[in-house]
Amino acid sequence: MDWGAPALVSSAAGPSYRDLCCYGAGIAGNVFAFVLFISPLPTFRRIVRNGSTEQFSAMPYIYSLLNCLICMWYGLPIVSYGVVLVATVNSIGAVFQLAYTAVFIAYADTKDRLKVSGLLAAVFVVFGLIMYVSLALLDHNTRQTFVGYLSVASLIFMFASPLSIINLVIRTKSVEYMPFYLSLSMFLMSVSFFIYGVLLHDFFIYIPNGIGTVLGIIQLLLYAYFRKGSKDEARLPLLVTHT
Repeated sequence: MDWGAPALVSSAAGPSYRDLCCYGAGIAGNVFAFVLFISPLPTFRRIVRNGSTEQFSAMPYIYSLLNCLICMWYGLPIVSYGVVLVATVNSIGAVFQLAYTAVFIAYADTKDRLKVSGLLAAVFVVFGLIMYVSLALLDHNTRQTFVGYLSVASLIFMFASPLSIINLVIRTKSVEYMPFYLSLSMFLMSVSFFIYGVLLHDFFIYIPNGIGTVLGIIQLLLYAYFRKGSKDEARLPLLVTHT
């Protein structure tokens, strides 16, 4: 399998059935990812309403911003061919995460404001270094491999973040902090991009999303098993992203 050339090949007569399935899966992944991107809105409405970040943490949004930027870079033609739907979903995700971080900075106390501002600056410095190294020092095939492995590592880290919630559900025997529709959206997004990656023969897309699919199945099974013990569906949205 050639990991360096995952682009689709269409016949002269027009897109093949495989092409249509691939783009359908990619578009579905974009839609389900959008649901994940807007899931923190209730949290930020509360922050704006109360004029305080309370005990909320900005770290999920900082991590997600870096993840979206790396995956967006991987999806651009300058790095990879034929995976533009990865670039679209992550560019939208980056805008959302940046907006969430900006709101957090605006309403945080002085200590947290400085900390989060420093982390935000670090994200752009790291992303700038990735861009410089991949453009200035690497040819196209090596660039795709370099950025691809970075995106895989970033996505696996993001998909692993619900493990603490899974542990909490098992320990408390309650799904109070594991929203069903958010877990379902994450599962559907992962499945969509897993299929997208498989049809493109793109290792860097289907491996992390395959892991995300397995974790999504585990969350849904836990929800089905423990839902009777839950008093209330999750108060705080869990953030996961995406390709």
